Amino acid sequence: MDNQPKHSSPFLPLFFALVLVVGVFIGIRLNRNSQQNQLIEIFSSSNMGMNKLDELMDYIVRDYVDTIARDSLTEMTIQDLLGNLDPHSAYIPASDLQATNEPLNGNFEGIGIEFNILRDTIYVVTAIPGGPSEKAGIRSGDKIITVNGKKFASNGITSEMVFKNLKGKGGTVVKIGVLRFATGKIETFNITRGKIPIYSVDASFMMDSTTGFIKISRFASTTHKEFCDALDKLQKLGMNQLILDLRGNPGGYLDAAIAISDEFLPKGKMIVYTQGKNKPRQNSIASEKGTFETKKLAVLIDENSASASEIVAGAVQDNDRGIIVGRRSFGKGLVQEQKEFIDGSAIRLTIARYYTPTGRCIQKPYTNGRTEDYYHEEAARYTSGELLHADSVKINKELKYKTPGGKIVYGGGGIMPDYFIPIDTGKVSRYVSELVYNNIINDFALEYVNKKRASLKYVNAAAFNKQFVVDAKIFNELKQYAAKNKVKQQPVSDQGLEPINNLLKAYVAKSLFNQEAWYLVKNSDDEMCKKALKALHQ
Repeated sequence: MDNQPKHSSPFLPLFFALVLVVGVFIGIRLNRNSQQNQLIEIFSSSNMGMNKLDELMDYIVRDYVDTIARDSLTEMTIQDLLGNLDPHSAYIPASDLQATNEPLNGNFEGIGIEFNILRDTIYVVTAIPGGPSEKAGIRSGDKIITVNGKKFASNGITSEMVFKNLKGKGGTVVKIGVLRFATGKIETFNITRGKIPIYSVDASFMMDSTTGFIKISRFASTTHKEFCDALDKLQKLGMNQLILDLRGNPGGYLDAAIAISDEFLPKGKMIVYTQGKNKPRQNSIASEKGTFETKKLAVLIDENSASASEIVAGAVQDNDRGIIVGRRSFGKGLVQEQKEFIDGSAIRLTIARYYTPTGRCIQKPYTNGRTEDYYHEEAARYTSGELLHADSVKINKELKYKTPGGKIVYGGGGIMPDYFIPIDTGKVSRYVSELVYNNIINDFALEYVNKKRASLKYVNAAAFNKQFVVDAKIFNELKQYAAKNKVKQQPVSDQGLEPINNLLKAYVAKSLFNQEAWYLVKNSDDEMCKKALKALHQ
């Protein structure tokens, strides 16, 4: 006898299984909706008095799968937030703020030396004039081998280690042991740390009987005074035309750029104006205080001249005040304002754009936020041929402006020079590149000067430049030194020999005198300087 129900079906077990699956699915959905409702309740809660960002961070800190500190999460959030606005708004952690501001403030606290690290030994290139080390008797060529009685010449020594041990609060004392090459003896110095000036005018000298040269590396709080001092010195030496070198200058304080532009322009001329969504237009007009308003002027720029450098170049170009020589500048036309938090960190927020006297904004295009392409555009300019040929420069011809003198200038991507000077790839052989990249020329010059210092007697850098010759003997010593340091000797043409010799001579000058001597020698083989000189004399 069959015990199954009369209406039983072979599909009934399948039906029950399906009902079970649907029930589980509905349960999961109900649970998921319940969780979502909880999240909605969390993020919409107003009785806690917090905004969405605070609520989200609380949720992450509480429920994230791994432990995460709220402070580090806050810093990451701020960095990402600002980084997605534009390429120049930025967050500066408290640990980095002092080091970030030092070059712009114009000083730091320490012992005051310029140094090189060679074979794990610190060589003093020069003691900064007026600094604690110079006053204590530290000389160029000294080797620092101990700090506070402990050995400080060992494998793996880095610049960061030097800064950590030699920089410090003013008034504190550091004891250093120095091996002096001339005597071969170790001498001990107790140096009281103090304020060390960071000069932004790297060099100022006469290139010929009427032409002065001033190199500005950044626009800091002390730059205008440094520049005026240099200008006064050169005018007393007979300067009636000036080459102002802003190549590689990344910018700095807007006020410093305005003050220096004012030295060139007659009263009433527009220097620059700024304007933002919440910042009304603010004009900067030249005063009657300019000390170089009528004499000839050339400004050198390149693809790494940015911001404040472009303000000066734009003011000169748009007022038909002088000539611009070089290559298209970087193209930064955004103005940042710095605000500090109570914990010592800070943000720099873009609050306005600046415009040159003809009304052009030279900010180059960017997508929202910070991108690799924006900061490494130099490589793209080289690939496209722009650094080699003027007709390869990309110009937005819709952003056309005219100066009072009728010259056509363009916005939307840096300052285009009046005289284009390409990178001279013919002088840069692979051998030269390897010598520079591996710091061989600099290191060799430092050792050469230490060994020959007693015989390298020159009245000044100008006399050195006229009299010192890199002969075949010195060049062969350099090649042997390079080979010992794993840079293979390569055949060098006469054309390739000239830049090596000039560079070596410049580094010898720097080791023997100072950074200014480096520029004095280097300029004699510099195509931009040659072109600027020729144009000014014409």
